[in-house]
Amino acid sequence: MDEYKEIFAQMLAETGALFFKKGLRLKDGRPTPYFVNMGMFKTGRLSLEMGSVFAAMLVEKGIIEHVDIILGPSYKGSAIAQAVSIALWNNHGIDIPFEYDRKEAKAHGEASASGSLFVNQTFFDGCRVFVVDDVATSMTTKYELIEKIKGEASRRGIHVKVRGIGIAIDREQTSAVYDKDGRLIEGVRGRDAVSEFIEKTGIDVRSVAGIREVVEYLYTAGVPILIEGERAPMRAELKSIFDDYLAVYGGRQL
Repeated sequence: MDEYKEIFAQMLAETGALFFKKGLRLKDGRPTPYFVNMGMFKTGRLSLEMGSVFAAMLVEKGIIEHVDIILGPSYKGSAIAQAVSIALWNNHGIDIPFEYDRKEAKAHGEASASGSLFVNQTFFDGCRVFVVDDVATSMTTKYELIEKIKGEASRRGIHVKVRGIGIAIDREQTSAVYDKDGRLIEGVRGRDAVSEFIEKTGIDVRSVAGIREVVEYLYTAGVPILIEGERAPMRAELKSIFDDYLAVYGGRQL
């Protein structure tokens, strides 16, 4: 396991961003034994550390050599993009602009005349963009962002290349399955939304770390994590519950 992944796993445990609790359910209604709340990275130190693990991934995997702009979709992604840009300069001496989008075109001020949906106006002809965000589930926001980028490029008459998408934590699971009446069917493996996104767009998707390797590392190392509101090392019984969960709902690893 890469050092930056170990650091990230420890951060998830330290902040309580990763926690296990009975009775949890995802937004789609499926039960889950754990949850990841990246909103816990809410101080200056934690924000910089988040940016640092992203930056380490970009540098160690050779991705940054093909990137001109770090782009984060609003709202959570915008803070990540800024943190990554700062960490690239602070840790690796690479000075690269960051960008983020508006939810709707600005009606006043310096950008109102252009109608741009991108705040910092960093795009230029031939620029290569790398998108950063916290998670990838249905990929809906990623599709929407790609369309915004295409629209901006078309409006300005320039070419913008999305070199890839990076997410903080990959839940490594498929989407929910519903019956003809729209009711959730539990215990059934759905489609792999990330694989579909890659096939449709041709854009690579990577993660700082996958949930399987994070949990395996924390379990093996005996790192205390938040379980039912208390910090304790993960025991074999809970690890088995986690493994069984991904055996049902698990998808590909990024």
